[in-house]
Amino acid sequence: MVYELTKEPALEGPVMVSALAGWVDAAGVGTGAAGRLADGGEVIASFDPDLLFDYRSQRPILDIVDGVMRKTVWPRVLLTHVVVDGRDVVVLTGQEPDLAWRRFAGGVADLAARLGVRQLITFGSVPGPVPHTLPPPVMTTESRPGLLEGGSTPPDGLLRVPAAAVSIVDQHVAAREIPTVGFFIQVPHYVSGTYPAGLVALLRRFSTHLGVDLVLDDVEQEAETHRKTLDEAVAAQPEVQEHIRALEAMQAQQTVVSGEELASEIERYLRDKAPGDRRPLEEGDDEPR
Repeated sequence: MVYELTKEPALEGPVMVSALAGWVDAAGVGTGAAGRLADGGEVIASFDPDLLFDYRSQRPILDIVDGVMRKTVWPRVLLTHVVVDGRDVVVLTGQEPDLAWRRFAGGVADLAARLGVRQLITFGSVPGPVPHTLPPPVMTTESRPGLLEGGSTPPDGLLRVPAAAVSIVDQHVAAREIPTVGFFIQVPHYVSGTYPAGLVALLRRFSTHLGVDLVLDDVEQEAETHRKTLDEAVAAQPEVQEHIRALEAMQAQQTVVSGEELASEIERYLRDKAPGDRRPLEEGDDEPR
């Protein structure tokens, strides 16, 4: 069995949120939003790391204390139950598996059916030709027309990019006739590190879609501070200023970014991302982030 269900709580119309670190998690926006939702929740299922991870790619973290090997922290994927504004939500998050994606996705679909999940919502983030000076655009997907709330629609045409494990999960869950939607924040391609504005945009989109209230004062303040930091950095770089003005003009003209343009940005992000560039788990990490 690829997963172990350690507790089966009584849930009423639960929604599942899925986000995995690695691919389609630019600036950690997807996993950051999922981790915020899961904070303070109860882990109800875990996946067997021996079946999912190549430990040479995602090495366990070893604690050596006074020359004694004390503890090993393994890469993991967890399912956490939390109540969001009175709504049961189960959050799947952790590291993107290296191996057995179809088996993993089948296990997630089994769990979704067993827990009576009404809908899967995938969180993610991708680099895009967008400026930090405007609200981050949200790309959307849906397993059938009419699932998206809030007036957004998926992009037209073909977008061909390297697949992510969360997308395979989406397909397997949808095959069980459980509706699925996806929210993917576009992160400015020139931004490195975290991007709090993307976190705010993703959580607001989730809130609108489900009709739940989220308190985001702290992350909104963080986004404002980060925006000022970016503005100061850009002020010293005329070429970057010119590039940002061009991106703003595209948005003002409501220019639709083509699949080719977006795919190009994603491919550049993947090419520049160092192999094994994933956040190690820290001592005391009992909940997904």
